[in-house]
Amino acid sequence: MTVLVDNRNLTLFDVVNTYGRDVQERFGFRVQKVAIDAGFTCPNRDGLKGRGGCTFCNNESFSPNEGNRASVREQLAEGKRVVHRRTGATRFIAYFQAYSNTYERLERLRELYEAALEDPDVMGISVGTRPDCLPDGVLELLSEYQHRDLEVWLELGLQSAFDSTLERVNRGHTAAEYFEAAAKARAMGLKVCTHLILGLPGEDYEHWSTTHHRVIEAGTDGLKFHPLHVVRASLLARQWQRGEYIPLELPTYVSAVADFLERTPSNIAIHRLTGTASLDVLLAPMWCNWKWNVLNGIERELRRRGTCQGSALGDGLE
Repeated sequence: MTVLVDNRNLTLFDVVNTYGRDVQERFGFRVQKVAIDAGFTCPNRDGLKGRGGCTFCNNESFSPNEGNRASVREQLAEGKRVVHRRTGATRFIAYFQAYSNTYERLERLRELYEAALEDPDVMGISVGTRPDCLPDGVLELLSEYQHRDLEVWLELGLQSAFDSTLERVNRGHTAAEYFEAAAKARAMGLKVCTHLILGLPGEDYEHWSTTHHRVIEAGTDGLKFHPLHVVRASLLARQWQRGEYIPLELPTYVSAVADFLERTPSNIAIHRLTGTASLDVLLAPMWCNWKWNVLNGIERELRRRGTCQGSALGDGLE
């Protein structure tokens, strides 16, 4: 295992190949994502595969008021202002984040993506979706953008590599669908960022570790780690209230993520190390509301161990 000789003055940026570090090293300047809600839905809530969505989804958000949603251009303009004020960034990635952002007619997808890409400050797109919402035409469209020298990421929600878990949380797709979609996308030259959730009902450390190992072994370009949130108006909330689900504790999450970072090759970009939920919907665990406490905890744990991303593989960051 690679061990850091002097870790007294290290930051998270030094011990983890964060997405921010990755793009800064590749482009030489700061690039920030701007989140966009383009009004997509999901086959697991519109009736194609199911209704109600995943058990951890907030069902009150399932009927957004289309008339009140700002256009892609308006959201992007406002997001750029906010992000620039906070970080100083002047170049951006349009992050199509809410729900399944490839679950629409191809012509409509092109229209929405192009609305973001026509902004001269936008140097690419990141598209979040499900592995069962990726017909060949969508992959070809994203590959077309890649060939225009744009920064293109396909963010795939796997969450768990165990079909029993995916069925338990009403995910509506299998692990095999993820691995097939990820392999096809990467074969076309697209960068894939895989989303993983720690703390899903019925899972323990061995489940998380196996999922992480399978994803790394199959190949991915980026990772997002999320702790499972219990939010209002979800089936999981009712399970939690009945005592049928016990949320993760912060030390457990921090220790597990540090373990998985040590086993993640240093060339894989870490897009997220935790997730937050607003206090108006978050029920548990409450530490999920304090992003920097979690990030600082992960950094401190790696410093305490004297390790970094890739250490367990002899592939530590320089």
